[in-house]
Amino acid sequence: MDFSSAFRVPHSALSRRELLLRSGTGLGMLGLAGLLGDPGTAAVAAASTAVSPLAPKPAHFKPRAKHVIHLFMNGGPSQVDTFDPKPALEKYHGQTPPGAMLKTERGTRGLFKSPFKFAKCGKSGVEVSEIFPEIGKQIDDICVIRSMHTDIPNHEPGLLLMTCGNTQPIRPSMGSWLLYGLGTENQNLPGFVVMCPGKPVVGPALWNNSFLPGVFQGCHIQNLDPKRVIDHIQNRYLGADTQRQQLDLLNELNRLHLEKRAGDDQLDARIQSLEMAFRMQTEATEAFDVSREPVKVREGYGKGYFADACLAARRLVERGVRMVQVFYGNGQPWDDHGDLEKGHRNKAKDSDQAIAALLRDLKSRGLLEDTLVLWGGEFGRTPTSEGQNGRDHNNHGFCVWLAGGGVKGGMAYGATDEFGFAAVENKVHVHDLHATILHLMGVDHEKLTYRYSGRDFRLTDVYGTVVKDILK
Repeated sequence: MDFSSAFRVPHSALSRRELLLRSGTGLGMLGLAGLLGDPGTAAVAAASTAVSPLAPKPAHFKPRAKHVIHLFMNGGPSQVDTFDPKPALEKYHGQTPPGAMLKTERGTRGLFKSPFKFAKCGKSGVEVSEIFPEIGKQIDDICVIRSMHTDIPNHEPGLLLMTCGNTQPIRPSMGSWLLYGLGTENQNLPGFVVMCPGKPVVGPALWNNSFLPGVFQGCHIQNLDPKRVIDHIQNRYLGADTQRQQLDLLNELNRLHLEKRAGDDQLDARIQSLEMAFRMQTEATEAFDVSREPVKVREGYGKGYFADACLAARRLVERGVRMVQVFYGNGQPWDDHGDLEKGHRNKAKDSDQAIAALLRDLKSRGLLEDTLVLWGGEFGRTPTSEGQNGRDHNNHGFCVWLAGGGVKGGMAYGATDEFGFAAVENKVHVHDLHATILHLMGVDHEKLTYRYSGRDFRLTDVYGTVVKDILK
């Protein structure tokens, strides 16, 4: 017997009194179904088997990667102090660079040599700053793009462009686009997870779904304590079967409303969110609980929120989550306008071990082959000094790096000028980076579109070229 049919009444007939009457009767019938045994339970289960919008979808072509982990160094790390050494800064330290100064957000002084030494690492000999000794050991699996550039040297538009492909807070994030286009393998976990202890400058707009259906929005995790990672996700009073029955009843009522409100995305998103919350009870707490890992593995990542988030990221992609973003911290921690040496050294010390452990861990488990890891900020920093020992924002040239997921390792692609101010060789815009990531995921960035407000939108807008030279 299909008990949900008892509630299929016209929307206009549901007065408050009738709703209470029918709901009371319905709950009694559901309880009776539980007493009668399996036939009723099977009927309720069958009523909840609709195809999820998060179900895996075919790619445009064979993908090289299935998952993305974005290690976001929000605030803007300096390229000339991390992965793009510039000996000319040593030679011309304190002098005004030859030629016209490129425009930056604030006034800067003379050229400022890096306080850090660089060394050739791995068999490939790619140069890496001394502040990343552990990442340097993994450089043969890493492709450093030294010729990145973006549009504006301000945090808000820079963050938005890197995460959403537009400098204004009106577009879906890359994770939302990936969910929309590809779905996700594990239906018991969010397909797009964002781990950040607080929020960056822009906040939730960086992982929003915008005009895409609400089910594709990122799930923001602030606390990795297993007891608090997702508040109120566990029901301490009702078993799974009873909750399933209640949810089916609620969904039936919601569908009655939805029939009268065709195209109500908010109501549809609420229905899908309730379904996801129910399914997450079985797996979410376990997936985020890094204490379940062997002590040796946990020690390999180090301690602190960022280390735990990197380990949780591995656990999530291992369980089929499509995209995981790990923000380094609250606000814009890499924004070292003053005392760059202390600031960058401390943040590198805090993240180097965890990032290297993540790469090793993924590789040892055979996950690096189909997991694309992206490291970088929203822009870089000037090779000139701000104040005595800081650097200003620089959108003209900076570094990101990629590992795994079909990318060539042990190489540096592109170049900035001799001082590290602007990209001059094999320039890569953020749109090109996004196009390349989508390509590795088996998606043609020009075909992944969504029609809204009379036009087709896409992550790369009307731009973007796949950087094929860095692909295997």
